[in-house]
Amino acid sequence: MSTPLRLILFDVDGTLVDSQATIVAAMRAAFGAAGLETPARSKLMSGVGLSLPVLMKALVPEQDERTLDRLVAGYKEAYHDIRQSQGTAHSPLYPGARSLLDALFEMPDLLLGVATGKSKRGLDALIEAHGLERMFVTRQVADHHPSKPHPSMIDTARAETGVPAGDTLMIGDTSFDMQMASAAGVAGIGVTWGYHDRSALDSARYVVEDFAQLASVLGSFWTVDHE
Repeated sequence: MSTPLRLILFDVDGTLVDSQATIVAAMRAAFGAAGLETPARSKLMSGVGLSLPVLMKALVPEQDERTLDRLVAGYKEAYHDIRQSQGTAHSPLYPGARSLLDALFEMPDLLLGVATGKSKRGLDALIEAHGLERMFVTRQVADHHPSKPHPSMIDTARAETGVPAGDTLMIGDTSFDMQMASAAGVAGIGVTWGYHDRSALDSARYVVEDFAQLASVLGSFWTVDHE
């Protein structure tokens, strides 16, 4: 009997790449251009993973829609400018990320995908910058879905690949990723090197400390019954 296809979905910011400095710089530029005080770094990072309109509303709920729209546009412009000027340095891959992706990509029964709060433009640019164009068979972005933790991204990735929930994993660094996995009926693996505290990953099936541990969990996950 042939091995079924399995789908592994990755969050991006805080999971595959460390974009913290760029996110904070773009936020400061956006808030400064709008004449507003930038929220504390800890508050900014706690919302990473949400789509931008939802994140801005959470950061400054007292602001009107026009101001929120201005903040979203300002952030996108600033982030784009930083990406253009710094190249891959604006969002470097975490140590161990590329080697794990390469190893998983070579496994014929695995499909890799992305489920991210980034825009399509931002994700496509990041993938091109790191030479990952062939890596992901499905790319789910904020432009086309409700914000995490709504399960739409995972549901759509599964529909595109034809992989059932029991053969799908979601890997991410935030509570939103793990809540999205739960809402979609798939297992979540939380990573501790990202932007949410370990305590926020309480709904994860596993929590891992580094890419070596992640590789070990992935290597054994489907060898026992996880239903």
